[in-house]
Amino acid sequence: MTGDERTTEVEPALRSYGVSVESIDEGDPLDLTYMTAFPGREVHHGEIGRALNALIDRAEADAWDPVRVEATVVRSPGDVLGTWHAEAAWFEALIGYEISETEFSTRVLETLTHENGDDQSRPEAASGDEA
Repeated sequence: MTGDERTTEVEPALRSYGVSVESIDEGDPLDLTYMTAFPGREVHHGEIGRALNALIDRAEADAWDPVRVEATVVRSPGDVLGTWHAEAAWFEALIGYEISETEFSTRVLETLTHENGDDQSRPEAASGDEA
């Protein structure tokens, strides 16, 4: 399987997890923009978890080589709700059983920012919404 073949299925995998992909650039970093199903004031943590689980499952199946993921969450096209990212090393550490799902989720949530400028990283909010 070539590198191109390994990345062409990322978008369908995300969609199969209920992530409404608006745009995706599957390079390094993987730039993902998705439309939230929860257009409130904060990025929905469960939705982040679904996106991450799609990528983790592909990586565990040796169908995706982890890279940094930079995600932008929109309420509608052009209306940014927030952003988050996950480092390639975090995916690798999780898959290698070096960190727990809770630690992985906490690291990602610590990167979460909302368009209004408030830092909404609340690791305790990850319980029940772990990746």
